Amino acid sequence: MLELTNVSCGYGKRIIVRDISFTVKSGKFVCILGPNGCGKTTLLKTVLGILQPFSGAIMLGGRNISCMRESELGQLIGYIPQVHTPPFPFSVLDVVLMGRTPHLSALAMPGKKDKEIAAAALDELNITYLKDQKYTRISGGERQLVLIARALAQQPRMLVMDEPTSSLDFGNQNNVLEKMSQLSRKGMSILMVTHNPDHALFCADKVVMMKDGNMLKKGLPEEIVSEESIQDIYNTRVKIGRIRLSDGTNIRVCVPVPPGVEQRRGA
Repeated sequence: MLELTNVSCGYGKRIIVRDISFTVKSGKFVCILGPNGCGKTTLLKTVLGILQPFSGAIMLGGRNISCMRESELGQLIGYIPQVHTPPFPFSVLDVVLMGRTPHLSALAMPGKKDKEIAAAALDELNITYLKDQKYTRISGGERQLVLIARALAQQPRMLVMDEPTSSLDFGNQNNVLEKMSQLSRKGMSILMVTHNPDHALFCADKVVMMKDGNMLKKGLPEEIVSEESIQDIYNTRVKIGRIRLSDGTNIRVCVPVPPGVEQRRGA
């Protein structure tokens, strides 16, 4: 679906990200994991066509994105930002309908089919009850679900997310991540930027780990997300272990070790 080959990118003449290569296959969930300032968002903007790469190639569905029109990219990639506050109090349904823009000609208005697709996207996420509410008056968690619905209304082949849970409380983070995992299991390709190791452990089929604009490693979460690698990129000690859920499922979790805690316990 998406293939990056030796991509370097940045702003002006300043290189932020160097020589990145990885793929996102159809129906797979890939997390780009790394600390703040390591170049994750810069790389994402380049994947979205907002920035042009200094070198390398980005292929989407077998085509170089540099040769694609904005409307073509919009039909293939749905984008979910960290935070979105519209300048006007649109209804939730109107916000989701904006996802149909890449499929409309200039100055065209959404038709019956577009409204049906928007309604189906709301239903997919079980938030139809929000459709007539003002987007500016719903909770942060609900807004993120609406943005996911807007992206689904584009009917893309891939979703790209930039730390979509960064402003959400603990419960809403889990809700959004679970919805994204469900979409991945249904065949949607997903690329998510995050700085939280637990998100990668919970969602990802593959992890790309970055530090200081470079790719340190890539591969399966159980191979890439380790106590040593997390300490390396975040400069903090962690413990990674397994917990058993009530249904018998074992999951890996990452827990930071507060400074001095082991010495205090020993005392």
